Amino acid sequence: MDSENSNDTTLAPYYRRHLFFCCNQRTNGRECCADKGARELRDYCKAQIRARGLNGPGKVRVNIAGCMDRCAEGPTLVVYPDGVWYSYHDRHDIDEIIESHVVHGIPVTRLRI
Repeated sequence: MDSENSNDTTLAPYYRRHLFFCCNQRTNGRECCADKGARELRDYCKAQIRARGLNGPGKVRVNIAGCMDRCAEGPTLVVYPDGVWYSYHDRHDIDEIIESHVVHGIPVTRLRI
């Protein structure tokens, strides 16, 4: 079997870290991350990652996700492969997550859910 098609788990992940922002908009009146500014703060995060040169293969990816079923704690984002969930409220929180977790690998305890 050639190396491109092997199941070798020692290969590095395509992204070192992948940030998924719940940007779900519910139409039934239930609480949702979209109503709490999730899309704007996701856009801000993506711009900050890009401005710092952290984006791209082997680095960091910022994506929109559908409902992750934690809207009552939101807005929420999850960082993979670490599996760390956050609730954030403003640009300061996003900046702290980027600097501490994304850059230095240290989760931000005060924002974890």
